[in-house]
Amino acid sequence: MTFFIRSIISLIALPLVNNVDTMKELTTLFERDLNKLKTEISSYTDPADLWKLREGIANAGGNLCLHLVGNLRHFIGKTLGNIAYERNREKEFSDKDIPVEILLSMIEETVIAVKETLLCLTPEDLAKAFPVKVFAEEMSTGQFIFHLYAHLNYHLGQINYHRRLINS
Repeated sequence: MTFFIRSIISLIALPLVNNVDTMKELTTLFERDLNKLKTEISSYTDPADLWKLREGIANAGGNLCLHLVGNLRHFIGKTLGNIAYERNREKEFSDKDIPVEILLSMIEETVIAVKETLLCLTPEDLAKAFPVKVFAEEMSTGQFIFHLYAHLNYHLGQINYHRRLINS
């Protein structure tokens, strides 16, 4: 992307990204879509199917759920909200056979951490550089939160596809 296009996008998007009202709306969307994650996890006809793979599918629905929980609790809850959490990213993809009830409880803990954190952020917090450099280019906290929301929905769609494929 050229510098000119990035500059135009920044001029248009940054006022939205660094706006507390936008964060309130985004908090509602995070809650809605984390509740969709609970619905997806609960919709597997056999709990063992959460951990099954098929040819061409690298990650099972259960592992993607663990990854989303770990990602949001680490970057939003711990990094921005100072909520105790120790992430083990490797285990997000290697753990298996975690009961549905525990996954649902982990998602609910994530909802709470996300809501408590995002609703406390100020415009100044949102405008600051995200405290952890994740990508080559620095991002504001507001931009990174939008990235995390897109990441949630990317994997939520993968879980939906995985569930329908495995349940068929």
